[in-house]
Amino acid sequence: MLIYTDIITGDEMISDSYDLKEVDGIVYEADCAMIEEGAINVDIGANASAEEGEEAVEDAAIKVNNIVHSFRLASTSFDKKSYLGYLKGYMKSVKTALKEAGKSDEEVKAFETGASKYVKEKLLPSFKDFEFYTGESMNPDGMVALLNYREYFIFWKHGMKETKV
Repeated sequence: MLIYTDIITGDEMISDSYDLKEVDGIVYEADCAMIEEGAINVDIGANASAEEGEEAVEDAAIKVNNIVHSFRLASTSFDKKSYLGYLKGYMKSVKTALKEAGKSDEEVKAFETGASKYVKEKLLPSFKDFEFYTGESMNPDGMVALLNYREYFIFWKHGMKETKV
């Protein structure tokens, strides 16, 4: 199994157990779904007496997003201006991390060009449709994953490191 971790914070963001689709060579899209969490029924094998009322425990099931739940992602919020400010700093950090990892100048340039194009053509026109999530550490310098209404996450491809487990 491959786990993808944020190259800035080391937070686990996604794994290959989800269907990852590479888009424009710059991001991964991962379909997700709402799942029910909680409401576990435990049969302890006791014989309930007809004289006693059954003791009920409040254990309501809640719906959670499977990726948010599995990787303990934390919700955060941005308006367009603050997100663009964050993104500028994040892209600079990713560029530095790519250079430190020994990536060629061509690869770094391809990342910069592709990321800029993706932001202008795909993210900004549908900005209002996104929810924002950070990794478990909630480090403000790390990746902010984007959740869209059709229930898919967007992760910056170059902002993650693949680890085989």
